[in-house]
Amino acid sequence: SKKFKNKIIEVKKKLLNIKKRKKKVIIFGNGGSAAIASHFSVDLTKNAKIRSINFNESDLITCFSNDYGYENWIKKSIEYYYDEGDLIIAISSSGSSKNILNACKYAKEKKLNLITFTGKNINNPVSRLGNINFFIDSKSYNHIENCHQFLLLSLVDLIIGKKNYSSNR
Repeated sequence: SKKFKNKIIEVKKKLLNIKKRKKKVIIFGNGGSAAIASHFSVDLTKNAKIRSINFNESDLITCFSNDYGYENWIKKSIEYYYDEGDLIIAISSSGSSKNILNACKYAKEKKLNLITFTGKNINNPVSRLGNINFFIDSKSYNHIENCHQFLLLSLVDLIIGKKNYSSNR
């Protein structure tokens, strides 16, 4: 839809601005969304030359969960890894996972630049916190996650497109 297209273009510009200013993208999710975060993070870094990190190291997750509680481990990770001007991307198919929600509340409270990818319920709490939200109108986790992955990897293609193939339209 036109609404999605405008959002994708806006996020592409944000990513190019992150690259220009030598900042980084922080992306995270749970389960399948964590795998999507890893895939996007590596492709963004390697192919688009935009630094990106994700919080999928088991030692980080278990240490921070043990010390700060599972519902706060991502929030605490942002506190430790965020640098002024970075971009945060949160992926939550349900839009209601406590650890994702607490991280997004922290980002909003600190006025950090936050993009969210959600699904299930249009009024999910995570979708209300991002500066830009991509909502997938489905109840199916696999459908939602596949759409999130498609959108995120499309952003990489839009950035590297003309250099490698003609996807930059």
